[in-house]
Amino acid sequence: MTAGEVTEYMESLRNDEQRRVLMRFFKTGPGEYGEGDEFLGLKVPQTREIVKAVAKDFPSDEVPALLMSKWHEVRLCGLLILVDKFGRLSIKRLTNDMETIKKRDAILTMYLHYAERANNWDLVDLSAPKILGAWLLLPTALGNGREYKQQVLDGLAKSGNLWRQRMSIVCTWKTSQQGDPSWCLRYAKMHLHHPHDLMHKAVGWMLREMGKRCGMDLLRDFLRQHVHEMPRTTLRYAIEKMSEEERQTWMKMPEAHNFQKNVAKTIEI
Repeated sequence: MTAGEVTEYMESLRNDEQRRVLMRFFKTGPGEYGEGDEFLGLKVPQTREIVKAVAKDFPSDEVPALLMSKWHEVRLCGLLILVDKFGRLSIKRLTNDMETIKKRDAILTMYLHYAERANNWDLVDLSAPKILGAWLLLPTALGNGREYKQQVLDGLAKSGNLWRQRMSIVCTWKTSQQGDPSWCLRYAKMHLHHPHDLMHKAVGWMLREMGKRCGMDLLRDFLRQHVHEMPRTTLRYAIEKMSEEERQTWMKMPEAHNFQKNVAKTIEI
């Protein structure tokens, strides 16, 4: 199928009632973070079924047309096709194959080029860990290994674009799952004073996942260093998997220099 055919089919599934619900949920009104975004009213499982049917043989050069669509769900379809293609190229036996490495790099390059088309939190969250995050764990022919990868993420983090910035932290879900906390810790610290609530939530969420996958002591160490300057939303998300007693202790921490002493009184560190 072509991008035009996929778009036409998705448009035929339009649901105006669900469309109105989604436009409210994803804050598309004036001044909101999703201002101006257009929805067809498809649910994510519907889009996933379309991706499942077409992704394997869908031409890579047709994907940009999906990513440039005015329809949120069509852009999601394009992103999930890239996720599918990247996943097929990431199986163990292909990890170090040079031609496969170049194909993965090409998908990553396309993803970054159209990053601002992933212009809502769901589009970022459903794509960044499985493309950008997975790429961090795999060999690349682009630049000098980890140093180059860090430059890529630093560029996203410092871009000034909310969605690129969210990519830089949400992609660390994948690296934390594989036992590497360093990416999460670096970008959680970098975004700690971000002004937007969507980033407060993302940073706290990734810290929580890092603690769950890599060790709660690492999370506690980060909190001891930064709890006094951390947005309350970030803190609430980060400590969700702790006991009620410990959560209450952290939430009561004053934004002052004596927070470590207060923690030491009530929990074993």
